[in-house]
Amino acid sequence: MIDPTLRQAVMSDAQGALRLFVACVGVMNHLFDRLAEEPPAPSGWTAESLAAAAERDTAYVARWVDASVAFGLLQREGARLSLTGLGASFRSDVPGSLFPVAIQAVLSGHMAERAAGLMATGEQPGESVLTERPTILPWFGPMLEATFGPMFADQILPALPAVQALGERGGLAVDLGCGNGWYLRRLLARYPRLRGIGLDMFADNIEAARRAADAAGLGDRLDFRQGDLHRFTVDEPVDLIAMNRALHHVWAEGGDRVMAALAGHLAPGGLVVVWEPRWPDDPAALARHPRLRGMAFQNLAEHVQGNRFLRPGEITAAMEAAGMATEVLELADGAEMVVVGRLD
Repeated sequence: MIDPTLRQAVMSDAQGALRLFVACVGVMNHLFDRLAEEPPAPSGWTAESLAAAAERDTAYVARWVDASVAFGLLQREGARLSLTGLGASFRSDVPGSLFPVAIQAVLSGHMAERAAGLMATGEQPGESVLTERPTILPWFGPMLEATFGPMFADQILPALPAVQALGERGGLAVDLGCGNGWYLRRLLARYPRLRGIGLDMFADNIEAARRAADAAGLGDRLDFRQGDLHRFTVDEPVDLIAMNRALHHVWAEGGDRVMAALAGHLAPGGLVVVWEPRWPDDPAALARHPRLRGMAFQNLAEHVQGNRFLRPGEITAAMEAAGMATEVLELADGAEMVVVGRLD
């Protein structure tokens, strides 16, 4: 007989997952953002007017409204709809928005299903699994930006004087696996003497990065290119090479080889700045904190793509073998790390 307390806990988890699935539908169709706007009529928003404003099917929107009311994302008085405080937290334009949590929940469900099916064969289909759900990929970059952009600005950059000094004197920064270009946009917005090149394997990401750079007035200093991280080339010496949650995607070809290739592109005094989840030295730590538990699942999802998370010593050893001096910055209760290599 299953303990009723355990059953209740699991059912509560299931309800939370369903709430995030409903929220994700609203996020991907910009319904929360629409509901925060002025309604088209004095009587307020209805399912019909919301569907028309969002250019979505009325029947689907009506069913989504029912589910959102049930899970406390919307409130309804007669036919009139409004956001609850919880629903408003999923708007894409509010600081600290919860929309990345909803996107990650649906992506995690996809990766769990793929891992379950592949476990019998051992197959690792690679990064292509991210393209199997066309609704998810366009949100991957915004999800990372909303999740990690504030940490970069508030915690990481102030703790990296070498990067600040480079920004002030100017030079070329390259972001490998740039996604929607958020890292370079934030870096170049702060340091007007910098130029940037972003490389990513997905054409949709490159197009989104270019649009965002132009919208930010940075298009003249930012160049985004589609390409393979395993074989990147830049025609001039680089002052900073950044890899944000991307190094583990190429580590399988050999850490020493990867770092030697990066060092070969650096100008004297150039930097390699690697930001990665920090895999714990003791796996027992994975059960001690919600963030680390999430990392444990993500590492399973990474295995589907042929990757694994890394420990800082693995990265510093490869950097030092390539002739770089190293330093390690750990953040978020040890769940995140930034490893800096300098080619002197």
